Amino acid sequence: MKRHRHILHPLQSARIILGHRRTAGADLVLATVIAFTAGAANAGGFFALGQYTSHVTGYLSQLADHLVVAEWWICLVAIAAIGAFVTGAAFCSLLIHWARVHMPGRQYALSVAVQGLFLMLFATGGWFESPPGRLWSAACLCFTMGMQNATVSKISGGRLRATHATAMVTDIGIGLGRALYRRHDPEHTPRVDWHRMRLMAQLVFTFFLGGVTGALGYARVGFLFSLPLGCLLLAMALPALWRYRQSL
Repeated sequence: MKRHRHILHPLQSARIILGHRRTAGADLVLATVIAFTAGAANAGGFFALGQYTSHVTGYLSQLADHLVVAEWWICLVAIAAIGAFVTGAAFCSLLIHWARVHMPGRQYALSVAVQGLFLMLFATGGWFESPPGRLWSAACLCFTMGMQNATVSKISGGRLRATHATAMVTDIGIGLGRALYRRHDPEHTPRVDWHRMRLMAQLVFTFFLGGVTGALGYARVGFLFSLPLGCLLLAMALPALWRYRQSL
């Protein structure tokens, strides 16, 4: 007998990733896609706005430095960016908690759809060259970054982040140091969680790969490169939301 290979249609794949039955594999794929789009959008923030919008530490340093020299507009941009990032994370958490009650098993679909919409809104930033327009663009992208970070944090139970590569690289370093010392003193050294180490390495690499893709895309077409990124997230989320609507 011949074995027939089952090839998943893209819409079927999206339903699995954000569908009713949550699996560790689906959650990992979702986190990886979000890390990729976050890396691409972060590169877009640099090419379009001259700043890495995922770098909250940088915005805090910028706020402190320019507050001292009384450069109020730059201070306002930093405050808006930090506020938008926090608001995005808070809004994402609110959506996920609401969806867990009202859309069981599809708790991430609504959040991912909103992220896709805000990436599309960021694509309109090219129409506004004024300082307020650039402020809108930065806030829009930071809001999205906050949502992406919060989504991956929720998926991983707080162990991983989409944009905070510094923390993940630090944890990888700690794990490698523990592994080296364990060879010397295995009895008194805790085991290394190699599964988590691989997950962190995968997300860091995916964020980097997204950054390369975003750098190439935004350098060539500018703000409009956000459109395919937003479409990618919407293509993942909308089938699950549509199936939920049909089940009502």
